[in-house]
Amino acid sequence: MNMASSIEHKHRNTPIYILAQVISIIFHPLFITSYVIWFLLFVHPLAFAGFSHQMKSLRFITVFFSTTLLPLFSIFLLWKLKLGLQSLQMKSARERIIPYALVMIFYWWAWNVYRNLQDSPAVAIHFLLGSFLAVCAGWFANIYFKISMHALGAGGLAAFFLLLSIADGFSSGLILSLAILAAGMICTARLIVSDHSEWDIYAGFFLGILAQWVAWLF
Repeated sequence: MNMASSIEHKHRNTPIYILAQVISIIFHPLFITSYVIWFLLFVHPLAFAGFSHQMKSLRFITVFFSTTLLPLFSIFLLWKLKLGLQSLQMKSARERIIPYALVMIFYWWAWNVYRNLQDSPAVAIHFLLGSFLAVCAGWFANIYFKISMHALGAGGLAAFFLLLSIADGFSSGLILSLAILAAGMICTARLIVSDHSEWDIYAGFFLGILAQWVAWLF
């Protein structure tokens, strides 16, 4: 092992690096949509008021299946079949083209299903549309540079709860603070453990915010 590798190995064993890795896993962008929908279903007192626990669970399973489970399984298959993926980390922008396209389809499906259900609250439809738009923006930006998918999710998370707090007093204060704190932790973690530049992080965060803001307008 050369000196550079030895230094890198030591860096990877530091508590801060390990914590950043844990944060990156917990707040993987494919989990964030499910987290927010879970909050709207089971924590927010009004978003899905009148729904039975069984109906709420079914709605959550629908979103989790479309925006988390299917994308993860599809990416895993691409990797196992050697279809353009060298690793699950997708370290190059080229590797991310097909996964982005697949995720776009799954996110569009989740939003389309929700918007065609008459009892779906507008706030959930707005968020799912924003998530879909963020993936589209990420795919387009990825043509030019390796934008951070984690930062896209973090920007969308912070923007959604900020917009929700403006329209809904329940989501202001502690909940908004936690969302902003989580977004900051995600972006900081990616600067520590990934090979993204600051530009990759900032651009992803901004596009995530923009996507949710545009979705909220509709």
